[in-house]
Amino acid sequence: MTSLDEDTRAEELLRAEDRAAELFAEIARRGLVAPGAWESEVSRAVRDLGAEMFGTSRYWHKRVVRSGENTLQPYAENPPDRRIGEDDIVFVDLGPVFAEWEADVGRTFVLGDDPHKHRLAADLDAVWEAGRAFYESAPDVTAAQLYEHVYGLAAERGWTFGGAHCGHLVGEFPHDHIDPDRRHSYLTTGNDVALHRATDGAGRRCHWILEVHLVDPERRIGGFTEQLLSLRRPT
Repeated sequence: MTSLDEDTRAEELLRAEDRAAELFAEIARRGLVAPGAWESEVSRAVRDLGAEMFGTSRYWHKRVVRSGENTLQPYAENPPDRRIGEDDIVFVDLGPVFAEWEADVGRTFVLGDDPHKHRLAADLDAVWEAGRAFYESAPDVTAAQLYEHVYGLAAERGWTFGGAHCGHLVGEFPHDHIDPDRRHSYLTTGNDVALHRATDGAGRRCHWILEVHLVDPERRIGGFTEQLLSLRRPT
């Protein structure tokens, strides 16, 4: 890929996320996440919708659709395919590639009126926003410090944090080539990378995704959200 200036790189990443947000809005509008559908069916429908809307044929990571007790499982697991129930909670995690730029967006859908599940969905957004506020207020924050903070935010609201990390690098496809030493690619314990100053091997600014996976082990449910941490559109 041709070397681009930082403003152009930032705009391309934001544009990719905008398109992913449009895709999620259309998923909701068409009611693709619905009782009676298998998770695998929803995944294929989302794949086809991305191709229809944007000509998207590549995803830099596997498409994840999880419902019910499968929402307890972190990304790396592959639980058995499950049929979505009438009163379920479901999350969708997508990593589409738009014109060589990666997006990584996750959203949670609550079917039915269960107040506990709706509170979980609302707390996902609240914890994510609080995590971003902490990141933006701390110019020297490290990956490990941000993970510890987000982990604590989950506990304050009565949830267990479901992941061993709370985010990762994102960039030009495939971003994995940016950092062959994967230890520094994640927002997790033991990573002392200063997030605001981190650069890749070519001296370009690193950009990060913040993800929040909240679970309730007793009720056997969880929820998930993620999007760009280090960039945002002006308000």
